Amino acid sequence: MAAAMCVTAFSGSAQAADKVYRLKLAETWPSNFPIFGEATRNMAEMAEKMSNGRLKITIDSRNKHKAPFGVFDMVRSGQYDMGHSASYYWKGKVPNTLYFTTMPFGMTAPEQYAWFYQGGGQELMDKVYSQYNLKSFPGGNTGNQMGGWFQKEINSLEDLQGLKMRIPGFAGEVLAKLGAKPTNIPAGELYTALERRTIDALEWVGPSLDLRMGFHKIAPYYYTGWHEPGAELQFLVNKRKWNRLPADLQEILRVAMRTAAYDMYIQSYDASGENLEKMLTEYPNIKIKSFPKSVTTAMRKANDELLAQKAAEDPLAKEILESQAKYMKKVRRWTDISDQAYLNNLSTQ
Repeated sequence: MAAAMCVTAFSGSAQAADKVYRLKLAETWPSNFPIFGEATRNMAEMAEKMSNGRLKITIDSRNKHKAPFGVFDMVRSGQYDMGHSASYYWKGKVPNTLYFTTMPFGMTAPEQYAWFYQGGGQELMDKVYSQYNLKSFPGGNTGNQMGGWFQKEINSLEDLQGLKMRIPGFAGEVLAKLGAKPTNIPAGELYTALERRTIDALEWVGPSLDLRMGFHKIAPYYYTGWHEPGAELQFLVNKRKWNRLPADLQEILRVAMRTAAYDMYIQSYDASGENLEKMLTEYPNIKIKSFPKSVTTAMRKANDELLAQKAAEDPLAKEILESQAKYMKKVRRWTDISDQAYLNNLSTQ
């Protein structure tokens, strides 16, 4: 009898060890979209290899599911098990999600990664998303993003009045406060919207992805950034699906997502360097500029006022914003006397 029970138990554990778990992932990006889409494929390949084939992830792009900004709801409902998108796209549904992508005048990518993994950022993200049957993990950073492509030069605050600009997240709220008209448009529709003057300006990412989009052909003014100093994408996972995975596959998936996120950051940095060189040499019509000090000062003032308002309205928003501000104050001291001081010293030689 005992021997039979041992055989049965062994057989059951062997079957569990051989069981294949199949997950479906919906991404906001079009098919074969560079860098962003490569992050999802990289993650899926690593998860399958590390699990010895027990974890297989199928990826559907926006071309298939037809809902680039529907990823949150599709993963929440269980229509998809996973998603890859950006947290600030959901601010209309859950306002506190926007803080986990990036914030104007906020942390750089290394500072933000440190906050996620060492400063309590992941725990706060869990606190927000767990209410919606979701888990969210860092999904790849673009690094510091450019301030956008403009058809006309920005010389003063007056030039922002009525400006129709594709710009998501908190930055859109800042520009709205200053008189602009922000909107959000999926990646595949950006060029057409700019060409047809549905919008007057747009921000997308930076040289890593902007050059291939051709924005410079219709909007030659390319402004340096202020609004997304370290834009972090996200991997979303349906919480019930996550809880059904064996512990070892949860850890494999966690490691695959974290590695793919960092790989995307490095890839994005490399592509920006390479494409910026092309911009400077092959497209002399591109005019790289920075916003006037009067404009950035007004942006910062509006940003601070909006942050204070958000914190006053929502205790969880206050907790997140205070955590970010406190952590940035700590690590920025190091950034200032390490990377910043190094670059400043080089510029004066």
